Amino acid sequence: MSNEQAEFAEFFQASWEPCLRAVVAVVGSPPRAEDQVAEAFARAWASWRKVSRHPAPQAWVVRTALNTGASWWWRRRGRELPLAGYDLTAPGGPGHGGLDSTLLTALWSLPARQREVIALRIFLDLDTGTIASQLGIEAGTVRMHLSRGVAALRRELAPTPTSEAEQ
Repeated sequence: MSNEQAEFAEFFQASWEPCLRAVVAVVGSPPRAEDQVAEAFARAWASWRKVSRHPAPQAWVVRTALNTGASWWWRRRGRELPLAGYDLTAPGGPGHGGLDSTLLTALWSLPARQREVIALRIFLDLDTGTIASQLGIEAGTVRMHLSRGVAALRRELAPTPTSEAEQ
């Protein structure tokens, strides 16, 4: 195995799960996310010399996977909601890859850009500047989307306070 192959294999092993979780969080369908991430890793291997020098190779893979999905999505499916009719409790459902179905449902209640920003920040631990460059937006816009998205998730996922009468 060449040094380049070993380097890519190491990157793949370390990056598959975080990239898959990030894409599942954005697209909502684990089987579709797996296809998109696999395609993105294939493209990463084909351009490994360039990708390996990228400041955030995992972000490159996630962005490529999302772009691949967006292209497929608009060509073949139109505006179908990916979670419609999807069994959130089934094994291999959206909880796949370590994502809780409640969290995934809450993420899908957010606008697409907020989901993308949260996926890149939380699942890949990217800084604001890197996210901004990956999404082609300003750092302040990233901070705004992150703040609004996290606030919405907190409202959605926070335990409901019980009244004293129910205790």
